[in-house]
Amino acid sequence: MNLPVFPLAPAALFTPSWQAALELGYARFGDCTRPVQRRHKGPLRVQKHLYAEGPEVCQHIIVHPPGGIAGGDRLDISASVGPGAWAQLTSPGAAKWYRAGGPAYQNLTLEVSPGATLEWLPQETIVFSAAQAELSTRIDLQGDGRLFYWDVVALGRPASGERFDLGHFQSRLDIRRDGQLLWHERQRIVGDDGLLDSAIGLGGDPVFATLLVTGEIDSELLEQCRSLDHAVRGDLTQLPGLVVARCLASEALLARGWLVELWRLLRPALLGREAVPPRIWST
Repeated sequence: MNLPVFPLAPAALFTPSWQAALELGYARFGDCTRPVQRRHKGPLRVQKHLYAEGPEVCQHIIVHPPGGIAGGDRLDISASVGPGAWAQLTSPGAAKWYRAGGPAYQNLTLEVSPGATLEWLPQETIVFSAAQAELSTRIDLQGDGRLFYWDVVALGRPASGERFDLGHFQSRLDIRRDGQLLWHERQRIVGDDGLLDSAIGLGGDPVFATLLVTGEIDSELLEQCRSLDHAVRGDLTQLPGLVVARCLASEALLARGWLVELWRLLRPALLGREAVPPRIWST
């Protein structure tokens, strides 16, 4: 008996996409910052909160169990830090955006109340060739709320001989204080774009990083930051109420190392606490 043969549908039709959301909230109780909201949907979690620096600073590690982001995935992350509270958010490893036939998305919303502090210190984002990564970040500061933010983006996988020849990476970042725009930035890099090698673009370096921290530093500390001995092409700028640092690097570890050294110098000056690296960065 001959059975009928049906044509196979494209594999992409059977590829599931993840719709994940994570909502975090923090409040100050006496001398302690405590998580007061932790709601998740889909594969986004935080590990148990930690107090490596004492009760004032609540540290959370955001985990995405699938380990990578593929076409059709959407991650929505929000965090709200209440008056006087201090939250430090990081990740256990690199975020990987895989090659895909369609875009994947990450939306990040951060709110910082008066007297509060938020440190957003994730590890690097690796965008594979042929990935379609679209990221949007909105940060709202109220009153004298303080922010320490960074991101590291690696295009392709140079160690594996993979150049960012296909796909695209795009991001949007808005920072406001009391509704007033402090920083607005849009980036879009298309695979094999001339900007990858151009002197007015990435200049052949596949990794770029940005650091933004609220406050102002004196010229001596600014020069000390600029004098760091690191194998990156980076510099700092003092804007009104905002310190901006950028670098280009051949490897993500070099860029992240530079950001950590800046954090060690800037955190005591602008946030009033010595820099204590999260243990997860050493694992």
